[in-house]
Amino acid sequence: MQANKQVQVRARGVSGFTLIELLLVMAILAVLAAVVVPKFVNRGEEAKIQKAKTDISLLENQLDVFNTDLGTYPSTDQGLQALVQNVGNWKDWKGPYIKEVPTDPWGNAYIYTNPGTLNPQGIDIVCVGKDGQEGTQDDINNGPSTGK
Repeated sequence: MQANKQVQVRARGVSGFTLIELLLVMAILAVLAAVVVPKFVNRGEEAKIQKAKTDISLLENQLDVFNTDLGTYPSTDQGLQALVQNVGNWKDWKGPYIKEVPTDPWGNAYIYTNPGTLNPQGIDIVCVGKDGQEGTQDDINNGPSTGK
């Protein structure tokens, strides 16, 4: 009989979480999620912007190599494709300078212009950004005074 009393005492001594405690924990988790999740979501966009900047820098460097070899940059019509194949039938072309012309992180083509107006070298490379439209605030380019 004494064994039964010990079992009953233990059963009454077991405690669980109250509904208020569970709701409090859920509220804390919701607040944390509201603070943390947007930071991770924004990281994806920041990574795309950084990739576009890196692509533009790579293209600009390879265009400089092209210019060293041929003494000129490709025309706007020849475009960035001149880094991949000898579209101008140049005698001194030593390419391909890149394997393929990349698209920006949003799937758009980079816009190449020669002569350009943004860069002191006279060539412009523009990523139209997330909205896909040239001349808007989210554009990324090789100009010296751009904040992007």
